[in-house]
Amino acid sequence: MNAEVPTQQAKAPPTLVTSNRRQVVLFAALTLILTIATVWGGRIWLKHYETLVFAVGDANGPEARFAAKLATVLKSNASRLRLKIVANADSAKALAQFDRRQADLAVLRTDAKVPPHARALAILEHDIVLLISPPGKKIKSLAELKKKKIAVLAASDSSAVFVRNSLDISENSDAAARVQMAPPNSFEKLFSSGGFGAAVVIAHASTIVKDKRYEEYAKRGGFTLNAIDESKALARRIPGITEETLATGMVSSSPAIPDDDLDTIGLQWLLVAQNRMSTGTAGDLARAIYENKAELVLDDGFATKIEPADTDKDAFVIAHQGAAEYINDETKSFMDRYSDMMYLGAGALSVIGSIFAAIYTNLTRVAPEKASELATAILDIGERMEHATSLDALDALQDELEAILRGAVVGLRDGTISTDGLETFKLGYEFVRDELGMRRESLKRHAGHEDNVVIVKSAQSA
Repeated sequence: MNAEVPTQQAKAPPTLVTSNRRQVVLFAALTLILTIATVWGGRIWLKHYETLVFAVGDANGPEARFAAKLATVLKSNASRLRLKIVANADSAKALAQFDRRQADLAVLRTDAKVPPHARALAILEHDIVLLISPPGKKIKSLAELKKKKIAVLAASDSSAVFVRNSLDISENSDAAARVQMAPPNSFEKLFSSGGFGAAVVIAHASTIVKDKRYEEYAKRGGFTLNAIDESKALARRIPGITEETLATGMVSSSPAIPDDDLDTIGLQWLLVAQNRMSTGTAGDLARAIYENKAELVLDDGFATKIEPADTDKDAFVIAHQGAAEYINDETKSFMDRYSDMMYLGAGALSVIGSIFAAIYTNLTRVAPEKASELATAILDIGERMEHATSLDALDALQDELEAILRGAVVGLRDGTISTDGLETFKLGYEFVRDELGMRRESLKRHAGHEDNVVIVKSAQSA
């Protein structure tokens, strides 16, 4: 009587490795997608729009037109900053609004009273002083100029005050009569009918270069352009005054006026911000201004040559820290712009990756079968071996044992079986293998002596 022993094949689940790989790819893709979404959302959150109040003078004046151009530049460059432009009756009232901290930005000329909390972002323009006298009548010194009746040609009445203060005649009783604002376009008539011995023109450097009227005046009757040799002394004595040079032919190219470089004085137009403005906001504004100079030039020439604010500690108006950082370290502009996003992305990637790794490891991963678990199947073969009464039955059990071994080797290779309990598996396999050998020898020795032992193999096994 043959004992039928069912053959069991220890096969690793064919989809285990594929399933785990798919999960790894899926979680990696989800990590990347969620990181990008987090960074994008964080970028939107960090880049919330900030509205700055820009106080200007006359709505049609250069300050207001510059502010409008700056607002357009910020918008076209997708900046997080927006401007609210508030017009006032004049520049003095705009600066007073800024002084009351009711505005974040303002434009001032350096002869104005500078609010103590103003910080410079950029130099927008230079005003140049032209000291003019009748043809052939040269003014050799400021002391000589103080004795003359002076006409001031400028855009604002504050220029007359500036001239009086510069000449130290503001305290005299007749100061207003001796230094008067002249009507626009009255230059040719000043010396003939106005009784003036000198004229002081204060205008933007870019405007003077483009103004062809001086060339026409020189051809029709002429005038004398005088140097201010005391420019260095004035710049040291009066805060806000700068030393300037009139280059050859700057006022008129034909005839060349001046015919050689002349020393003079000037004033600066500054864009100022409140000292409490954040470093990042000031830096973003400075970057937008310096990187878009061409778009900020006005038709009349204002802001033709925008310059960085003076970052010296003894500057007339101290540069804002944000602007100073950008001016002094432009090589970090990329990092300044994207460092927040990089740090946010690295943090998000770490957190999201850790979460998905934990989910994969503890919940969704198809864990490989432990080698020790195969020992149970081996011991089961050992138990069934005791009831095997034929060589066929032992051969079937031997085949089943070898199949388990092959499955374990393949599983260890492709990761479907872990090494956990491998020593237990080896001990069980060796024990059952040896027991099968001894059982086979026992059946052979007792061949023909036990009625219940079948010693002849079936035709199929033979």
